[in-house]
Amino acid sequence: MIPFGPGNIIADIRLSLLFIIAISSLGAFFIILAGYSSHSRYSFLGSLRAAAQMISYEVSLGFVIICVVICSGSLNLTKIIFMQKDSLCYFIPLYPIFIIFFISLLAETNRAPFDLPESESELVSGYNTEYSSITFALFFLGEYSNILLMCALVSILFFGGWFNLALFPNELIFSIKIIFNSFIFILIRAVLPRYRYDRLMEIGWKIFLPFTLGYLLFLISFLLIFNGTPFVNELSLFIQVDIYNYLILSTYGFTFI
Repeated sequence: MIPFGPGNIIADIRLSLLFIIAISSLGAFFIILAGYSSHSRYSFLGSLRAAAQMISYEVSLGFVIICVVICSGSLNLTKIIFMQKDSLCYFIPLYPIFIIFFISLLAETNRAPFDLPESESELVSGYNTEYSSITFALFFLGEYSNILLMCALVSILFFGGWFNLALFPNELIFSIKIIFNSFIFILIRAVLPRYRYDRLMEIGWKIFLPFTLGYLLFLISFLLIFNGTPFVNELSLFIQVDIYNYLILSTYGFTFI
């Protein structure tokens, strides 16, 4: 589903973004099953905590993605990239929710400072305590693969995907953006200390969720009021879609969440 260049994609379906979100959200089920099948109370407790953390931040991620979908008018990743070709990348007009999106990705992928499911001092390495050898390696292969996937989504949704101002191959530019986002993940792990679990959940439910919901309502109101006016046309930040499409997209987004 990830387009590395114009036409360089295996399956370019219309709802590729929705499909990726649906598949990636299945990770919470496997973490719970891993902890439950360990026959260890510590592992099961760690799996429940990991699942609660992932579910909490997926709600904020969903609202942020709906904002991008409303601006682009499509759930197709290739079309979202093309919508940023002749205008500013969504990183600039959607900067506040980009920050929330990136922080939520850290919690979604269990990376520091939100790596509570793997906190050795509290839960004896969490849900993977009873696993070793290749099964232990598979957990972290999946985790780091998820990090690369999320870095690719950040590059597509907010940084214009493969588009660049220089005469470099599109695939090279897209790979550089993914590597840069991965470097930010590693840098944050080296700089910030681990959060307490109650503060982690408080940030997700009391700060990120109200802010992303309010920003979504503000964005929908802004586009409904100024749709088709010279003010929005001069900004060139959003694709001009009629009011009915905005209503359908926003209603569909709230129903999905």
